[in-house]
Amino acid sequence: MRSILAAFSIALATAVGIAGCASPPEKASVPETSNDAALTAKVKSAIATDVGARAASSINVETYKGVVQLSGFVDSRDMANRALDAAKKVSGVKTLKNELRVKSS
Repeated sequence: MRSILAAFSIALATAVGIAGCASPPEKASVPETSNDAALTAKVKSAIATDVGARAASSINVETYKGVVQLSGFVDSRDMANRALDAAKKVSGVKTLKNELRVKSS
């Protein structure tokens, strides 16, 4: 009985050890996540300063590993361009994706 229990324990320890070495799925680390959150806040602030807080509230900003995506509906093409320009100027923005749509009249 002891030899079976010992063999089982060794097998279990080996399986756990091998599983522990497996690569985890692609996931942002805590520092990356906090950097993305800080970058999102900076972009939102820059847009609010440039186009105004009311207009900026209709623009959604999402960031992942320095890639910033702007989405939502804006009143004019000029407002969309101003928001994009403001976001481009923020330090840390690696890539900017434009998903802004102009509201139809």
